[in-house]
Amino acid sequence: MQKPPERTAVIGWGSINPLGKDAESTWNAVLAERSGIQSLNDAWAADLTTQIAGRVHEQALSTLEPLLQRRSDRCAQLAVLAARQAWSMAAPFRVGIDPNRIAVVIGTGIGGLATMHAQHEQLTAGGPTRVNPLTVPMLIPDAPAGQVAIDLGLNGGAHTPVSACASGAEALMLAQMLLNDDRADLVLAGGAEAPVNRLGLVGFSAMRALSCRNDAPKQASRPYGQDRDGFVLSEGAGVLALMRNPDVPADAPLGWLLACGSSSDAHHIVAPEPEGRQASRAIEDALRRADVQPCDITAVQAHATGTSLGDLAEARALRRSLGSAADQIPVCAPKGQLGHLLGGAGAVEAIIAFQSMRVGITPRSLNAEPLDSEVELAVSQSGPVTMATSNRERLLLKNAFGFGGHNISLVLAAPAGRNPAQHD
Repeated sequence: MQKPPERTAVIGWGSINPLGKDAESTWNAVLAERSGIQSLNDAWAADLTTQIAGRVHEQALSTLEPLLQRRSDRCAQLAVLAARQAWSMAAPFRVGIDPNRIAVVIGTGIGGLATMHAQHEQLTAGGPTRVNPLTVPMLIPDAPAGQVAIDLGLNGGAHTPVSACASGAEALMLAQMLLNDDRADLVLAGGAEAPVNRLGLVGFSAMRALSCRNDAPKQASRPYGQDRDGFVLSEGAGVLALMRNPDVPADAPLGWLLACGSSSDAHHIVAPEPEGRQASRAIEDALRRADVQPCDITAVQAHATGTSLGDLAEARALRRSLGSAADQIPVCAPKGQLGHLLGGAGAVEAIIAFQSMRVGITPRSLNAEPLDSEVELAVSQSGPVTMATSNRERLLLKNAFGFGGHNISLVLAAPAGRNPAQHD
């Protein structure tokens, strides 16, 4: 018999991405409808087909200790910065918790891609003696989780789901499992990615997955838009601090992770199943586990990357699973502003989802207008949409899908007591 998941409380978060150095600055940028996409003026990008991306400002990484900068890939550095923010925010609630009961779950789609590329260049140019002896521990996908555990002195397990672009969302699912199974009392969970380098851009360009709007970077990421031509590669990290709801004061949670649904397409190594049938299974699995109906959902935060096939598959899945309720539920596609953070996307976007619920605003989906005529959803293309406030809390469905057919859906909740005019 299926056991209902126990509501998981969010007690802190941290985010670093192309829109902001932390969660607050990111949310302010979302409200201001700013774009984090920029032109790449680096010499290494001069001959590339795609010369745009979302990048974290270098000043945001300057606070890291020099030794950590030398001994870790950019992906792990971003994870540590986001985790420190979440850890600090959770400080009032973690007093007295044994470090042996605090776990880390940091997902990533690729891991240390920049290290892999740089050290291969060193090997080619100078031979074996030029390769950094820390190459392997810097490039392996579990390095971000390990570095976070080392940095904060946490001994409750360091885990790394690697599920392409669903990795950050799957980390939240694993965190809920760890808490429900009493394997931890607090979990730092999220995702990190740093793919904006020559190898990353060449690899995705060769697949024809990236937008080539080099002359209009801020308009390039166009999820659900009629004239979309691919996603825009971005970097960043998001980490949430999670505890069992009964273990924190009633007024403490920033929001709750109610339930997680999952499925796999078993269809293609890259392309989604075009009708979104298995994506629907993940959505319905999450709704069922959360014991909510489609009409209970206040908003949807879509995965929507801006690829032709992926956006339509998700739109069909949402329409199938939500039925007639999809006519009224506002849908936000945050990658129009953020670009695609791959394994970091699910966590960074989940934080934005909680912030949006807390103030009762579904942000505008930048560049979604004009909407693809085949997308039969209430996408917030023209401007922000005020969320319904009939219940004590707002519920949001969040999707994350990855290459290879990885499907994750989350049902998130937050208090509905805030005035939409109070943008925080």
